[in-house]
Amino acid sequence: MRAIDCLHLGREHVICCWQVGDVLIDPGPSSCLDTVMEGLDGLEPRALLLTHIHLDHAGASGTLARRFPSLEVYVHERGARHMISPERLIQSASRLYGDDMDRLWGAFEPVPEERLHVLSGGERLEFGGRSFEVAYTPGHASHHVSYLHDGTAFTGDVGGCRVVPGAPAIPPTPPPDIDLEGWHRSLELISRWRPERLAMTHFGASEDVDGQLAEVGERLDRWGALARSAAEADWIRAVQEEMRGQSSSAEFESLLQAVPSGQAYAGLRRYWDKLAGAG
Repeated sequence: MRAIDCLHLGREHVICCWQVGDVLIDPGPSSCLDTVMEGLDGLEPRALLLTHIHLDHAGASGTLARRFPSLEVYVHERGARHMISPERLIQSASRLYGDDMDRLWGAFEPVPEERLHVLSGGERLEFGGRSFEVAYTPGHASHHVSYLHDGTAFTGDVGGCRVVPGAPAIPPTPPPDIDLEGWHRSLELISRWRPERLAMTHFGASEDVDGQLAEVGERLDRWGALARSAAEADWIRAVQEEMRGQSSSAEFESLLQAVPSGQAYAGLRRYWDKLAGAG
């Protein structure tokens, strides 16, 4: 397996597309597709496994499906309709990113329904002797799944972001459906797999499995509790000071690009507001 650096906006260690033979996990946005295609060096992928449908993970899926007519795409059932008809997803993202949509993500083309395979968790996928176990792992997104292959857990965003070994492992918490309790259950599920390594979309692999999962869970609780009481500016200042103190300048900038602080606060704030409304 290998990580193809998408070089999002020209920066290293922000988004990667994982390649396992002719299987891809999370192709990244179509704004980075030329870089991914160069990394594939003529290889024609047979399957595309999506951890979830956020633009930085799945944006290039429809474009790849159009380019490769035999490509089959796998996604959780809660996200499938948006891959077939992405209009609502694009509208929602446009409210968040505005005029930066095209620069950040490029086009989000639909995936043909007949080539979209719907997952619920618990499946085992086979591709030419390569086996992938599927688990439903919500918390970051209600439509998030993770994949286990040959000792490697491909955890998308639910296993955290760690742009290089030794950098802080942080939980990406954008709106709209952060669920702290569900996220902890997903971390426990991944731990029960006993993987040898975690493969993240942001960025690369980590063999510090237990340490990283614990760090993500601890920071999720601590940053979540802070967002419950702190104003946005105070929350951003606190978490950025923490990240800056544990990162080099380049690592810090990659973390901010992968997990924009304002969006991370907004997702946690929405979580608490939903709980208050339900209670």
